[in-house]
Amino acid sequence: MKFKTNLTLLGLLTLLFSYSTFALIGDSEQPINIESNNQSLDLSSNVVTFTDNVVITQGSVKIHADKVVITRPNDKEKAKNKKETIEAFGSPVKFQQQLDNGKIVYGDANKVHYDLGKEFLTLIGNAKLKQADSRINGDLITYDVKKQQLKANGNGASRVKTVLIPNQLKSK
Repeated sequence: MKFKTNLTLLGLLTLLFSYSTFALIGDSEQPINIESNNQSLDLSSNVVTFTDNVVITQGSVKIHADKVVITRPNDKEKAKNKKETIEAFGSPVKFQQQLDNGKIVYGDANKVHYDLGKEFLTLIGNAKLKQADSRINGDLITYDVKKQQLKANGNGASRVKTVLIPNQLKSK
């Protein structure tokens, strides 16, 4: 019975959080649309900052934040294979994405960091991921897209909480 539970959890996590495998086909090829009340661009450091009611959409991906900072590497950093990073801040940052199976994954955190080169997502502070009624809550959630590995941590005062609804884990 324990083996079956672990397999179910692994199946949920793989299904729930694997952007590269299960994201809606074509999302990454869609235009990125960013709306905000304010935008600033620092050409010398290759940093663009969007503030106040930031809404980002790309295909089925939707992100709402108070502030988003996108940093692109300069020529020296490009030579070291450093890639773009995206940081979003909010109370909380909220995002959602439709998966190929039609289900929608929701998430939120006080801060979201995504390293495009490493394909590594970090949710910091009151981090939550949810699909239907199944969810994971923690202070810190990380997801390595390439390795398809998710880790969730509490902060000492609060523990990681996971709720699995077995009949919702089955793919349709």
